Amino acid sequence: MSPDGRRRIVTLTLLLAGIAAAVIWRDRLSVDALIAWVGQLGWLAPLAFIACYAISSVFFMPGLLFTLAGGALFGPLYGTFYNLTGATLGATLAFLTARYITHEWVAQRAGNRLRQLVTGVENEGWRFVAFTRLVPLFPFNLLNYALGLTNIRLSHYIITSFIFMAPSGAAYTYLGYAGREAAGGGEDVIRKVLLALAIIATIAFASRILMRIRRNRIGLQ
Repeated sequence: MSPDGRRRIVTLTLLLAGIAAAVIWRDRLSVDALIAWVGQLGWLAPLAFIACYAISSVFFMPGLLFTLAGGALFGPLYGTFYNLTGATLGATLAFLTARYITHEWVAQRAGNRLRQLVTGVENEGWRFVAFTRLVPLFPFNLLNYALGLTNIRLSHYIITSFIFMAPSGAAYTYLGYAGREAAGGGEDVIRKVLLALAIIATIAFASRILMRIRRNRIGLQ
């Protein structure tokens, strides 16, 4: 077996083992558990959190859980930055893994949706990636791997992902912050929670509008 073949087998084995571990231990992973663990790390907390977020993306763990924890731990401003950094790093690792090592396995899992992604990227480039980040048509973790099989440039993928994941990332980060404030009995709790819910509702409504605009534009072509 060639060195490339051995590397692919080892990487795929580690990936499957990580996914299996995430499934087995999923009941022990929660926002409160993350807050308790990361919160005791002091100045290392942001780095540890970003690393954990990135690893979670590679192993198909729920990103929303980390996003909410980031808001609760670091507040709406720093929390958003750390969440976006961790999510983008994880998305990049998954992208590179699919492009250079596990492309056959990913192609089998993506199925018909992969053809839609490939066609979309070929026709629209980074704009299609921006659309998939704004409108959650595909599961986030699988999308990261599937986009690694397209011809988009790595730099365009990273920049576009970071920028266009920001709206929903900021909204859910603020929700995590508001939830922590509500649990702690902070000031203006109701206002903060209502604002968080309003932001999320706005993001959802905007996603539907973008989807409708895209369908109309495609229908006119």
